[in-house]
Amino acid sequence: MSSTHLRRSLGVVDGVAIAASSTAATTSIAIGMGTIATIVGLQAPALLLLAFLPVLGIATAYARLNRSEPNCGNGYTWVGKTLGPWPGFLTGWVTVVGSVIFCAYTSAVMGSVVLILANRGGLHSVAGIALDPSSTGITTAVGLVLLLGLTALAVTGTRATTRFQSVLLVFEYAVLLGFCGWALVTGEQSFSFSWFNPFEIADGTAFAQGLVLAVFFFWGWDAAFSVNEETRRPGDAARGGLIALFAMLGLFLFGSVAFQREMSLPELIKNGPQALPYLGEKLAAEPWATLPVIALMFSAAASVQSTLIPTARGLLAMGRDRTMGPLWTRVHRRYGTPAAGTVVVLSVAVTIALLAVAIPRLSDMLLAAVNSIGLLVALYYGLTAIACAVRFWPDRREGFRTALLAVGVPAVSGSVLLGLGAYLGYSYLTKSDHFALSPDNGWFMFSLPAVIVLAGLGMAAVAKYVRRSPYFATGRGTDAEAIALPMDRAAV
Repeated sequence: MSSTHLRRSLGVVDGVAIAASSTAATTSIAIGMGTIATIVGLQAPALLLLAFLPVLGIATAYARLNRSEPNCGNGYTWVGKTLGPWPGFLTGWVTVVGSVIFCAYTSAVMGSVVLILANRGGLHSVAGIALDPSSTGITTAVGLVLLLGLTALAVTGTRATTRFQSVLLVFEYAVLLGFCGWALVTGEQSFSFSWFNPFEIADGTAFAQGLVLAVFFFWGWDAAFSVNEETRRPGDAARGGLIALFAMLGLFLFGSVAFQREMSLPELIKNGPQALPYLGEKLAAEPWATLPVIALMFSAAASVQSTLIPTARGLLAMGRDRTMGPLWTRVHRRYGTPAAGTVVVLSVAVTIALLAVAIPRLSDMLLAAVNSIGLLVALYYGLTAIACAVRFWPDRREGFRTALLAVGVPAVSGSVLLGLGAYLGYSYLTKSDHFALSPDNGWFMFSLPAVIVLAGLGMAAVAKYVRRSPYFATGRGTDAEAIALPMDRAAV
């Protein structure tokens, strides 16, 4: 397992499958609509549309940087080469940690769905333990068992993983479109164009928090760029990511309007992360009412598995530069995947999931996790977009189109997300005067991403002064030879 060569076997369709699975539209809609409703009421469609604009700008930055320098470390490598090794390492660090946290809390979502299915089958307790879908402890325990199986599949090969994800995507989208379409037609709540008006949100902190959450909805399309060293052509990664991003916009707007046609605001808030199963119960009798629950299960499983892929590959890129240990560079000789790194990522995710049991209610734990990841996503997306604008600044003289797409749009998009994250962080700090383990406590909400960033700076210091990584001397990776990887003959 000493080789660092990844196997080239993927195309555009595989990139779409990875990006769409990682974005997890069904999971985002299922657990996000109730969560965002608690923050901004019925303005979810407005914020989703508004959040898409800077995200699209970030995507154009990723596509241009990928065309210039395809690398499975993407933002870590690009930011390090352009803005410097410290922000570059921090970009890679927060990307990895955010993904691991996502795997941890989504395992609880998977466990919750399994328990919902068990309850509907008449099983409500085992050995005196109540199978409560809203309990963080029970749902985490069940979800971690499923996480082990998904990790095993991710280790055995990216190609097999994307095929599995494609099957899951077809089913979950068919169910999501069917039920949301029915809700759109039969819903008793009157449609209002005010749902698309962001100025209906009077509170600035609520607007910022809602917009960060809406950005989080789209998070995951960049997973396609993590396999750019495993695609037959580097451009396939960019095309896969952009196709998935536009598809997600359509699904999110469709789903948000459908949910609000069928459910009142109190219903959305009350059901929180169980909003999709509740929708199924309102619209259909059994066994059809169980279909949305199964779709949510498939979506959560696919998103966890597709998150393991970019996380392990980002760490592989960091390991090649000696900013992280040599363990992360070990590629399985038979499967051509960073198997050892994937298993370690699983172990860390399990640890975080167990620590999250300290927050007893599943909905509270999800809200805390989503908000912390949202701030991390705003940080690393923003830094990568700014890096694009700086790197291609000399090319602005090539014409208006190049100046706009390579410099202007990335600079504005990155600045918006960084400014949004800074404002929300300040709002959290001034919201409370004490610390408590609650998503209503501003100090707690700020402490999660703050600790992650501080830990990242500490790890960067270790890489520079202990590992003496050349990355901190040059600001660029040492893996240029790994970009021209051998083609997987069996896949051609």
